[in-house]
Amino acid sequence: MKTAVGSAKNSAFALIFADFKEITKARLAISVVFSSIAGYFLGAYEIQWTQVLLLAFGGYCMVGASNAYNQVIEKDLDALMKRTQNRPIPAGRMSVNIAMTVAIVLTVFGVLSLYLLNPKTAMFGAISIFLYTSVYTPLKTITPLAVFVGAIPGAIPFMLGWVAATDDFGIEPGTLFMIQFFWQFPHFWALGWMLDEDYKNGGFKMLPTGKKDAATVLQIIMYTIWMMAVSIIPVFGITGRLHLSIVSAVIVFLMGAVMLGYAFQLYRKRDNVSARKLMLASVSYITLMQIVYVVDKFLA
Repeated sequence: MKTAVGSAKNSAFALIFADFKEITKARLAISVVFSSIAGYFLGAYEIQWTQVLLLAFGGYCMVGASNAYNQVIEKDLDALMKRTQNRPIPAGRMSVNIAMTVAIVLTVFGVLSLYLLNPKTAMFGAISIFLYTSVYTPLKTITPLAVFVGAIPGAIPFMLGWVAATDDFGIEPGTLFMIQFFWQFPHFWALGWMLDEDYKNGGFKMLPTGKKDAATVLQIIMYTIWMMAVSIIPVFGITGRLHLSIVSAVIVFLMGAVMLGYAFQLYRKRDNVSARKLMLASVSYITLMQIVYVVDKFLA
């Protein structure tokens, strides 16, 4: 009997934990934390692991809060799309009140954790939540320009780590911001291409032209080229303490060229398979690029 009760409790906890991961989009949040820590390593004169833990915890809370608010706002639209209809709120496993409570608690803990690092970090974290929740989310059903707005909070994490380490905002974190800002467009439009029909079911306007056409892919190609150019700027010694060796710059550029190749493949074929390849290449690019930057700093 005790075993059965214990098993039921474990099962209930597992379901609650699974819904918590879903409402906070755990995989996305972890990738954001990774970007923030990479930025911290680049900016830090000396690694302080207490700061790293605060940044990781605060970063997860901020992203989790943004996603929870987003799912509360879009609960009715999520119910219309296959990819989102099983989320905790539209599926009926979590009430709006509980989701809002989760979002508010995460916001408080996130801002507090980042404030313990320094006020600037907390400010940028709060700006990220505001833009994602109050500007990007409502714009998604109005105009494709929502992607441009969403790219701003999406680009903050890499920069945030540097600010957390230095309590300073200058050309270095600005450069990190621009790299991740331009990366957002080919990444998200590739995803938008794959999910275009589902997004339209929810009333979302995600592709720049509203169609899976040549003009959309040309914009993907353009932003990929800008991403490649910005990502190697530190090799020219004009970005303050943010440096990149020639070897690392070549590696980063070639990784970007792989993404560009997939973008051209999408232009030729204009199918979901090519879009998926580009999306996966973009995920690999942002992770490996950040690793190259960090390794270059400590090996140079």
